[in-house]
Amino acid sequence: MKKPKKERQLALTASIKENPFVTDEELSANFGVSVQTIRLDRMELSIPELRERIKHVAVKTFEDEVKSLPIDEVIGEIIDIELDEKAISLFDVKPEHVFQRNQIARGHHLFAQANSLAVAVMNDELALTVKSELQFLRPVRAGQRVVAKAQVIDRNPEKNRAYVKVVSTVDQATVFIGTFEMYRMTEQSEGDGN
Repeated sequence: MKKPKKERQLALTASIKENPFVTDEELSANFGVSVQTIRLDRMELSIPELRERIKHVAVKTFEDEVKSLPIDEVIGEIIDIELDEKAISLFDVKPEHVFQRNQIARGHHLFAQANSLAVAVMNDELALTVKSELQFLRPVRAGQRVVAKAQVIDRNPEKNRAYVKVVSTVDQATVFIGTFEMYRMTEQSEGDGN
């Protein structure tokens, strides 16, 4: 049953406030109205489209925090980061990211999102991937959004290493798992006694 416009717009505002990264398509399905109706509601409420909301949050929040690489070199868009602890990024799979014959995303894009997030979560001027173990569990297709969550799972200051696990999901189903061994310059300089 469709809600009246004012009631829908109040619920829409609350939904976007709770999850600023929800898509118009998801909102359309949740409220049982067309995507165009959601867009019109957003315009009336002066709520920017998803891409603008993400960019605003990422630039405002994370540009000065990420030390190991420029924010624009991260594959996907960082939506949350706590240096040396955890981070989250979003990657929208577009036609240029997939094999044309089957519309399945090329694996190097999923790897690049996860690897760049593992680098970005390091609280160091220099962080390099030493080794990675990867599992591609399900295909990802054009039009899907990949949510990558990185977690620093271990540190070894004597060897200048940190270990980051990245789990990538589409619609809450796991599609990729990567464990990254990271070289950290800061830990080396702290641990070598110089």
